[in-house]
Amino acid sequence: MFGIPGKQAVTLTEAAARQISKLMARDGHQGLRIGVRKGGCAGMEYTMDYAETVDPHDEVVEQDGARVMIAPMAQMFLFGTEIDYQTTLIDSGFRFNNPNVSEACGCGESIKFDEALFQRD
Repeated sequence: MFGIPGKQAVTLTEAAARQISKLMARDGHQGLRIGVRKGGCAGMEYTMDYAETVDPHDEVVEQDGARVMIAPMAQMFLFGTEIDYQTTLIDSGFRFNNPNVSEACGCGESIKFDEALFQRD
């Protein structure tokens, strides 16, 4: 919907694609649906849920056997995002490298988006 012809809405690192593929295969999910919602100390949070079906309005990104569906409301917020999967001594999880984020809270769980996303010409 908000895409540029020939360019995916989001990209996945090799580690993220591998982890998403594992999650899909484990329980037979169609992929992961990502989105954003109001919440957290910075104002917005990412969401990530298993997807059992592909909604016709989702933006679907397939890469290296992994499938991510972007909820319609989140497409403009996530365009250009790289999704990574990292494992550290303390935790492991998905990380969103999003060029549209202007601020993030100290814990890294919530974000604030660039005001330009909300302005219309």
